[in-house]
Amino acid sequence: MSSQTRKPGIHIAWKTITYRSVALLILAGCIIFFIAVRLSFPQFTESTLKAAGSVASKALERVAGMAPKVGTGTLTAQQAHFTALDGTVRVKKGNDNSWVTADYNIPLEKGDVVQTGSEGMAKVVFNDGTSYVVKQDSLIVIEENSANDQQQTNIAVAVSTGTVDLSTATYSSGSKSQVIVAGATASLAPESAAQVHNDPQKDQHEIMMKKGTGEVSRNGETVQLANWEKVSFQAAQPHMEKEEGIGPPTPISPANMAPIFTSGESTKDVEFSWTPMANAVGYRLQISRNPYFSSTLVDKKISTADVTVTSLGEGAYYWLVQSYDSSGKESVESEKNRFTIIPKSKQTEAIDLELDPFIQHGHVIEISGKTQAGARVMVNGREVPMLTTDGTFHYFTPPLATGEAVITITAQTAQGGVNTQQKKIIIQ
Repeated sequence: MSSQTRKPGIHIAWKTITYRSVALLILAGCIIFFIAVRLSFPQFTESTLKAAGSVASKALERVAGMAPKVGTGTLTAQQAHFTALDGTVRVKKGNDNSWVTADYNIPLEKGDVVQTGSEGMAKVVFNDGTSYVVKQDSLIVIEENSANDQQQTNIAVAVSTGTVDLSTATYSSGSKSQVIVAGATASLAPESAAQVHNDPQKDQHEIMMKKGTGEVSRNGETVQLANWEKVSFQAAQPHMEKEEGIGPPTPISPANMAPIFTSGESTKDVEFSWTPMANAVGYRLQISRNPYFSSTLVDKKISTADVTVTSLGEGAYYWLVQSYDSSGKESVESEKNRFTIIPKSKQTEAIDLELDPFIQHGHVIEISGKTQAGARVMVNGREVPMLTTDGTFHYFTPPLATGEAVITITAQTAQGGVNTQQKKIIIQ
């Protein structure tokens, strides 16, 4: 528009300024002001900065103090549980003076007492995998059972009287698994096993390492133990005596979990054999219907490393063997093998048995498959409780021990038809 055509009046010109420009101008002004103050009052400026830093530091410390602390090592009480009971077993809770009959639902805590009778056996398992098999006429006290927030466990059990087999699992570094016998404390390494015997009346106290390593401390003395080494002492003795224990024979036949079929007879003669041991003059064979040998069907001494036992009826059996020397001193017990005698008619025919791939859930194995309709199925001597009308079955094993395990599945009909399959698995 030309000057000639511009109309008279008031004209306003606009210029846009952004917030960013305003912020930059303010920041520049603050910097200039700070430099001027710093040059004019250097000491005042330095003390002000220190005070501001101190306030910020204290604020951060307060915030940090409000956060939860990690790894304080605070102990938390834990519970153990019975996993096997046989015969007379009693429990006395630490906060009670009365005895009650042991039950799988009773939790075991610090201060609790477990007692077995002359025909009683019990197995107690702690959260870290440590297990105690309490044999006949024994009494134990749970002295400690706790864990901290770093997953470190502390277990201590006192054997007041009797015999106990214990084993440890793979627990975390810094954990403890201890057994106390007449003032002596044995600390076991992970994946170790020991046998403890305490007889206060005869003043006989023994701790034998069956597997792994451990150390026994008493009256300021510490003794290291390895496989088949043991310490023994009497109350008045100032020192413990260490000696080599006698290792047991290895069972050979019947193999663990093996089925043995009869041929129409009601009983079966079974041949037992084991590895011969040097310096052994004889062997002691024991056969029982239960895995804890609270009662025995056979308990006999034999001069050879094999023997035939006659007239064993249908069902599951357990057997073990010990060697003894010329002085009558016995080795510890061997591993316990289980076998099952199954009746089988002369006209037996093989029946169908199809197995699906095993599914492992930790120490538990899931087994499924199909057999002939109307057949019964046993897994490691335990009968599968439910089969469908077409012979399909599904079964979960009890928790299996770490290491190699043999799963034996047997299908059998009332007419004598049978089919058995075995598979080896590794439990880690």
